[in-house]
Amino acid sequence: MTSTGRFLDIGGAAHHVVVEGAGPVCVLSAGLGMSWFDWDPVVPLLAPFRTVVRFDRPGHGLSAPAPAAAPPTAEGEAHRVAALLDALPPPLRGTPVTVVGHSLAGFHAEAFARLYPARTACVVLVDSSVEEHARVPAAPALRTAATRALAAALCAAGLPAAFGPLARRAGVRAGRADASGGGRGGHGRADPAPVPLVRRCYRTSRVLRGALRENTHYRAVAAGLLALRERHPLPAGLPVTVLAAYDGRGSRAGLRWLARQRGLASTLGARFEVAEPSGHLVMLDRPDAVARAVLAAGRPGEVTGGGTRPAP
Repeated sequence: MTSTGRFLDIGGAAHHVVVEGAGPVCVLSAGLGMSWFDWDPVVPLLAPFRTVVRFDRPGHGLSAPAPAAAPPTAEGEAHRVAALLDALPPPLRGTPVTVVGHSLAGFHAEAFARLYPARTACVVLVDSSVEEHARVPAAPALRTAATRALAAALCAAGLPAAFGPLARRAGVRAGRADASGGGRGGHGRADPAPVPLVRRCYRTSRVLRGALRENTHYRAVAAGLLALRERHPLPAGLPVTVLAAYDGRGSRAGLRWLARQRGLASTLGARFEVAEPSGHLVMLDRPDAVARAVLAAGRPGEVTGGGTRPAP
């Protein structure tokens, strides 16, 4: 059963935070539209060895609504993680942490490591978003206004309450491997999240607005990270792991994605590992691979047991 944690004031907004386990701190940050409970399968594997910190960004999970007029940035999300760590109880502050970012939050995890190298012990990117040549789209203010107008119209029509949980379930099924339902551990493609929590989060206009906001500014955040790479190199010797999802089907799209993930690992000087079989939601399909990558981060040698590495 998932924990519902506590609320911490970060930058004047209530952030939902869950802290479990013991040992060095490990921060888990989920992708666009996801919630703290999406890490539930991973936490029992990490908590005996790590203090696991999960949080919801504004407009996600149970956190306060995202600021309507302020678009997200790579730097801003890195500062958010730093402020989150500052808000934790004193015993958990002050020591370098492992930062784990899934999908879009991979941008945030890398940005944190670049801006706060002294506070970073390791970085693990779980099927991270990859944008090799992103540019800031034109007219960001107009895009923000259009997104706010779209969100207002959808919410006025009652779409979050009517279809929010259904859209969540459909998204989870699309993001998992093994259409036959017989994947490793027998998880299939079902959404393991508790139905009451899914309804509590995804029936709200707050979460719809938050997801639309992050999706609208995705490329701007990616471009911001590319700019950070030029100005703020990663510390020499920082352990970084890129854990890529692969469903094992050998499709062109799947192999192209592996090639891009391998390219990301090369760019960052990171270890490259494959979670197979797995869809994009690696924490649901292969929580063992995620936990293994986190626990092995910083150790010499390759992470093992994470699946094959097909050639692109």
